[in-house]
Amino acid sequence: VDWIIADILAMRQNAIGHVRYVLKDGLKWLPLYGWYFSQHGGVYVKRSAKFNEKEMRAKLQAHVKAEIPMYLVIFPEGTRYNPEIPKVIADSQSFAEKEGLTVLKHVLTPRVKATHVAIDTMKGYLDAVYDVTVAYEGTVDHKGQRKVAPSMTEFLCKECPRVHIFIERIELKDIPEEQMYMRRWLHERFEIKDKLLIEFYDAKDSKRRNKFPGKGVHSKLSLKKTLPSLLFLGGLTASMLLTESGRKLYVKTWIYGTLIGCLWVGIKP
Repeated sequence: VDWIIADILAMRQNAIGHVRYVLKDGLKWLPLYGWYFSQHGGVYVKRSAKFNEKEMRAKLQAHVKAEIPMYLVIFPEGTRYNPEIPKVIADSQSFAEKEGLTVLKHVLTPRVKATHVAIDTMKGYLDAVYDVTVAYEGTVDHKGQRKVAPSMTEFLCKECPRVHIFIERIELKDIPEEQMYMRRWLHERFEIKDKLLIEFYDAKDSKRRNKFPGKGVHSKLSLKKTLPSLLFLGGLTASMLLTESGRKLYVKTWIYGTLIGCLWVGIKP
């Protein structure tokens, strides 16, 4: 549910329609949603040597030219930290050690390419970078070991009692422009994240566990911000599923919409 956190924050700023994501390329084949994210301004990127910098810059420059206000969300780790897949964590730590970087425990070694391209392309348009660290309560097993973050189902069924979010605003002038120096800066930001998460999950003092340092704010969301969307989408879906012709239209939308969407993003990323 990591990407939902960006929406949760944006909704509190009345900016839910202004969130754009940098997404791994494979997600463009998601039924309907792959096409939707592309048309909504999402940027699909491939990893490592296949990363297409020119394509990403072109899409971001189009946003800047159109003067679209937005939150551009990037996950520099490239993939989710999953304690159930220790090889990914071990490879990440091995890479950091090889490169002379601090080995991280609760986050993966960040990749700088997409972050550098985004900041460099939009430096005259963005006003700041927000470093967001997220921790989920209830994700430690009986042995005290960290478990995988909740799935969407677990999150919606309240198996995660609280989400803790630590945010720091960073002025663009404080971020190095050259990729080599930005890489070091980004890793230092992830060192800060790692220390926050070590305290959150592993603090010897139980009173300091399951919380970030500093004074917390319990942020509720009013019904007037969520109920209209729920009623509209729920009513639209229900009205289609309650009739035979509506159900047929619903199924055809998914089938043909998926086929057309996949063809579209395959031709025009």
